[in-house]
Amino acid sequence: MSKKELNIGLVGYGFMGRTHSNAFRQAPQFFELPYKPVMKAVSARNADKAQKFADNWGWETVETDWKKLIERDDIDLIDIASPNDTHAEIAIAAAKAGKMVMCEKPLGRTAEEAKKMVDAVEDAGVANMVWYNYRRVPAVTMLKDLIDEGRFGRIFHYRSQFLQDWTISTELPVGGEGLWRLDAAISGSGVTGDLLAHNIDMALWLNGPIVEVSAATETFIKERKDTATGEKKTITIDDASAFIGRFENGSLALFEATRYARGHKALFTLEINGEKASASWDLHDLHHLQYFDYKTEGKLRGWTDIHMTDGDHPYMKNWWVPGLQIGYEHTFIHQVADFLTGLGTGTPAAPSFRDGLATEYVTDAVLKSAQTKKWEPVATA
Repeated sequence: MSKKELNIGLVGYGFMGRTHSNAFRQAPQFFELPYKPVMKAVSARNADKAQKFADNWGWETVETDWKKLIERDDIDLIDIASPNDTHAEIAIAAAKAGKMVMCEKPLGRTAEEAKKMVDAVEDAGVANMVWYNYRRVPAVTMLKDLIDEGRFGRIFHYRSQFLQDWTISTELPVGGEGLWRLDAAISGSGVTGDLLAHNIDMALWLNGPIVEVSAATETFIKERKDTATGEKKTITIDDASAFIGRFENGSLALFEATRYARGHKALFTLEINGEKASASWDLHDLHHLQYFDYKTEGKLRGWTDIHMTDGDHPYMKNWWVPGLQIGYEHTFIHQVADFLTGLGTGTPAAPSFRDGLATEYVTDAVLKSAQTKKWEPVATA
């Protein structure tokens, strides 16, 4: 039987535009899905670059104005992979036009902005999802399963880091493609919204709500040259962010993110400690879950390295044979597959925009605490 087609309009052709494009192309090749994603159009301001991107990835048409993309009757879903300051306007307009919406993280620059996006998609009743792709690393999904099965018992600690080093140079300018992340007006924040948002989303999913935080942030380089004007510009994003916190379940939180950890490109780690078990995971070794089970016989008790390649591990039956691995790009493919499956079953796949808002409430509290130097409560949706 032929599958129903789902016509997609992508906004943005940068790094995330490539990951999303690859996911839409690959998902139906490896997963049995109720919908066939059709890469109908890509929108970006630079027509020549957009056309080159479209030709390379297989997008049928190009628009230079995202508003025209939304107006098109042949588009069912708007996928937002453009800079943070565009997310809210595009998502709200798409929802009002009755389009489904997928959006890169963070959902908005602030929780207030993200809340408007949530209201728009919920008022319109359109399917929606935020691209927190690391939930769909098989080892992380496996960890979620183990937690839900009660194997950890009471949780005591959750700690997580995201370390990079790409902004250390004082010669790095601000503004333009890629470097808009250094401009608070566009990005909303620095590593808190860009990196820690991943850690927080994963923590909320695995361990439940965070209720309060105490944070510190630092901007190490206070001025940078503006790529547009050549003049010095004051930098207000957070280059580093760290916080302690409490989860609703009583466990303690310890989080850190920085772009000033020389030698680290994308060190994303987590560890969770419970009364019955512990586990840890590292993005640099994403195929492995380290697991400690206290009930194991004493003389054999120790950390177990679980290699995620077998057919009974999450997602792996759709890929190769046991022993062969997958990578970063597959997490986006899994997200597309889950989104389309959710459309078919009527059970929406997470994280929804409302889930994304929950992360924004935490990041807002972190940034506020860094200013007030006090414990700050985390708002709830």
